[in-house]
Parts: sequence; C-alpha cells; structure tokens
Amino acid sequence: MRLLPCGDRALLAEFDTLECALAAQMTWSAAAHAGIVELVPGARTVLVRIDPIVTGLGATEQWLTAHLPADAESRVPSSGSMITVPVSYDGDDLAVVAEVWGCSLDAVAARHAATEWVCAFIGFTPGFGYLTPVDADLPALPRRATSRAAVPPGSVALAAEYCGIYPRESPGGWQLIGRTAVSLWDAERDSPALVTPGTRVRFEAVHG
Repeated sequence: MRLLPCGDRALLAEFDTLECALAAQMTWSAAAHAGIVELVPGARTVLVRIDPIVTGLGATEQWLTAHLPADAESRVPSSGSMITVPVSYDGDDLAVVAEVWGCSLDAVAARHAATEWVCAFIGFTPGFGYLTPVDADLPALPRRATSRAAVPPGSVALAAEYCGIYPRESPGGWQLIGRTAVSLWDAERDSPALVTPGTRVRFEAVHG
C-alpha cells in the first residue's frame, strides 16, 4: 500500500489489485475510526476523508497502516444485500460477447444470469456500479472500438472484467448484452443509488 496526501483532509491509498483495495476498505470501515468521515473505493484505490478537528493526516496514516487486513482475499468480498435484476438478453453486442466467450448467444445469457455479481465501486455517472463476478471465470471483454453517442438507460453491458447497468442515457463504449426496466438511480428515494459498493446482484432472464 502507498499513501498519498490529497489536500489537508484526505489520503489516497493505492493498492496493487482491486481485491486488496476492497479488503482494506472493508476492514477500515468495520474498525470505524471516529476521525474518518468517508471511505471511497476505486479500482485500485481507497480515498480516505477525515475530520481534521478529530484527527490529522499523520495519525490517520499510522492508523490505516496498523489496520491493514493480514491477508487480502483473492476475490472481491461479497457480504452486502442481494438484489435481483430482470434482464431481456437482446443487446446489440451479444454476438461479440459470444465470440469472445466461445459460446452461443443463449449461452452468454445463461452464463451471465448464473453468475453472482458484487458492486466493487461506483463511477462514470451517478448510480453506475462496477460489478465484478463472484466465483466465476468469465473471459474479459474489450471495449468497443468506437463508443456509442447514446446508450439507452437500463442497458446491461460488459467491459473488461466488469458488468454495469447504465442508469441514464449517456455515451458509452461497453458491450451491450441486454436491458432492464429497473431504475438504478432515483433522486426521490432515501438512497438514490439502487446499487452501492458491496451490493450483490443476480440477473434473471425475462422475455420482452
């Protein structure tokens, strides 16, 4: 782990792998340091925001180092709540995914729906969770050579080792495999984001 200052109220912890970053984030969250006001996981980082009235950057650095998990898990931890997302597997890039995975279009849908996913972190746009597979060995996918100017909301897509659902219409370069009517982001809800880091997700194939 490498710790870098971010102004006078935050540290950025860098790790070699996504699994190490998330294991540290979960350990620090469980230990609950009174001076840490927010932990923001990323693909290889955790941003640690502090209350400077309660603690300083030097003391926080010592605490973070002393509370690193002894052994990072080899996969993304998955202990959050579970949601089920119905999906119509009719995306425009199903054939591309089938070719990379070496299977039929129906098998793409079956393998995707049979996999449990967990949200590792949020990024790109509000409510867009980067989902990683739990105990599944799915081949990584390249992004499209050219991004689409507008991807419809509810599009279920794959890129690299991640799965994501577009919360709103936006440009995008991920491979589209299906669509869902589930609302990923609703500012009127108590928790606007349906999926947050740690949320487990199952996809269920539906027709129409």
